Amino acid sequence: MALTPLSDALATLLAQIDSTPQIEWVSLEAASGRYAAEAIHSTLSVPPADNSAMDGYAVRTGDLPAVLRVSQRIPAGSAPTALEPATAARIFTGAEIPDGADAVVLQEDAEQLDEGVRLPEAREGQHIRRRGGDIQPGQQLVAAGRYLRPQDVGLLASVGLDAVQVFQPLTVAVLTTGDELREPGSGDLVSGEIYNSNRFSLAAQIRALGMNVLDMGNLPDQPERIGDALERAAAEADCVITAGGVSVGEEDHVRGQIESRGTLNLWKLAIKPGKPLAFGEVCGTPVFGLPGNPVSSWMTFALVAKLWLIKRQGGVVFAPPRFAVRSGFAVARPGTREEFIRVSLEGSGTAMRATLTGSQSSGVLSSLSEADGVAVIGPGQTVAEGDWLDVIPMSALLSPEVA
Repeated sequence: MALTPLSDALATLLAQIDSTPQIEWVSLEAASGRYAAEAIHSTLSVPPADNSAMDGYAVRTGDLPAVLRVSQRIPAGSAPTALEPATAARIFTGAEIPDGADAVVLQEDAEQLDEGVRLPEAREGQHIRRRGGDIQPGQQLVAAGRYLRPQDVGLLASVGLDAVQVFQPLTVAVLTTGDELREPGSGDLVSGEIYNSNRFSLAAQIRALGMNVLDMGNLPDQPERIGDALERAAAEADCVITAGGVSVGEEDHVRGQIESRGTLNLWKLAIKPGKPLAFGEVCGTPVFGLPGNPVSSWMTFALVAKLWLIKRQGGVVFAPPRFAVRSGFAVARPGTREEFIRVSLEGSGTAMRATLTGSQSSGVLSSLSEADGVAVIGPGQTVAEGDWLDVIPMSALLSPEVA
């Protein structure tokens, strides 16, 4: 099976999604981290009335400059009366502007006198937040499919909503394979063993998307046990994600079990790291078979599986943003695959440079942990130090907000 370019693979995988999860109501307190099931519009204005942006004096600009009697005091939360002619109203931040007033003079610009307060000239609208200046009735606040962030929850609360409709979270089964893997905390390693990082990394990535994890543990390199575990996971989850066993070695059994117990639709991407990615179905449930090398597993999840899961969750998917920076390293030999290089970013603006975080081996997690982003090197592309590079920030690879 030929290597598939990343863009082609994504287009095909995303186009095949034809269902969304069930919908449920949740309280606003529980809405953060969920995906909106419908567009949400405001039914009122925010702020609901003109209010003061500062502590000071509400006035008619036509009365200024002058010494004015203070006719009323308006703290936030109280209802003012109409402003008497040729007077000022003592007003506080957030308090409603009285009828007849058209500006607020800062308290720092006022001079207290026995007969009143001396106020300078003011311009109309000065230090007034207008009714509906933030939100208008009918305005869309949240699009359908939006991942709801804390600031979105605050926005919805500002228009009086206490509950929203969201999609029920997907359940994603995670299983790893490998005779060499040992679970952290289970004792010291013996010769030939390594600790299982993929199980924890993948589960953390899935939970960061607001989805539930069904942990199927680690399986030895035994075809029947792997196949049986795939079928059990498929029966209980909306999607199955595995790590390991999808390459071409004699002990790589995951891809073969997907094929023998279901269908294999995709294998091998034209990317580095992460070439041996498999996608298919077992018992009608989608299965992603990710590579076993930990950086390859993390990267293929971030570049491929994450976007598929977000769309299947009912969320809105965007290509991860890229920005141009100067290269602080060289790539002298062009590759045949699109390459994603772990970099740290130094400087700012047009002086920002991307430097390697260390070894780019697909087994070196430390260089991934230290990275601020990944530089994208196209097939056949060479790079000289100082060349412009496209970099995807790490936040975009991690967060459901910028899928």
